[in-house]
Amino acid sequence: MSKEELRLVVITGLSGAGKTQAMQSLEDQGYFCVDNLPPAFIVKFAELCAQSQGKVSKAAIVCDSRGGTFFESLSEALVNLKAAGFHFEILFLEASDEALIYRYKESRRRHPLSPQGRVLEGIYAERRQLEDLRGKAHKIINTTELAAAQLRRQVAELFSEENSLGRLNVSVVSFGYKYGIPLDADLLFDVRFLPNPFYVKDLRPLTGAHALVQQYVFEQEVTREFMQRLFSLLEYILPYYQKEGKTHLVAGVGCTGGQHRSVAIAERIGDFLKKKDYLFSVKHRDAVRNLKGVEGFE
Repeated sequence: MSKEELRLVVITGLSGAGKTQAMQSLEDQGYFCVDNLPPAFIVKFAELCAQSQGKVSKAAIVCDSRGGTFFESLSEALVNLKAAGFHFEILFLEASDEALIYRYKESRRRHPLSPQGRVLEGIYAERRQLEDLRGKAHKIINTTELAAAQLRRQVAELFSEENSLGRLNVSVVSFGYKYGIPLDADLLFDVRFLPNPFYVKDLRPLTGAHALVQQYVFEQEVTREFMQRLFSLLEYILPYYQKEGKTHLVAGVGCTGGQHRSVAIAERIGDFLKKKDYLFSVKHRDAVRNLKGVEGFE
């Protein structure tokens, strides 16, 4: 097996963000995984995999702050890995401060960067330490609102055999600004300037996935012009993201409540991506938050 044929994933990120779950998901897909590998051994590990005569075609390593002073050489090790002719992807996991603190309290473990102090101090220190590495990541997953099973499923989707061909996978997420911006978004499109179906009595109980809401949204001249410009932008920039080696892109589409306009626009972006033969998914984070009490919703 050549170096180019080996699929190598480097898992890193914040302590408590779910790196173990991510590694287990890759193990289930047949990856040979090593946890807490010192960065100095990364190139040697990759060489052993490449020399395995095809027995190891997919491998993943977890490197994080548990490595102490060894971890500080990770960036240099990745440069050496690239110079040695290996292709790799960096999967970076993160979560909100509140979620990480809760998980540490639940597990009663100490933070590796603050073994004698407050967990929050360790989290702050680790965010600063990982800032540069996060910027180099090919895939970023924010696990704040993900259960363990959801995280494993998302990792499985990102690193499926279909994605091993290097095609760009675009996740389109509709959301409401009143509930906060998706923390893992690479692109953000604010559609609050569009006429709001919320103020149409018959449309208020519906979501942007409903044909009547879509008809209202897309019959507006401003929406039609916006979509033309948006599609032109996406058609221009997506190939450049792929050229730079990015294999997963999160595009957030937001309106006030995440129920009408953002949902309709996200669905239409999904149609566009399908026509352009991109791998994609469309998710509506907040679409039903305001529908409790409406007939048909619990």
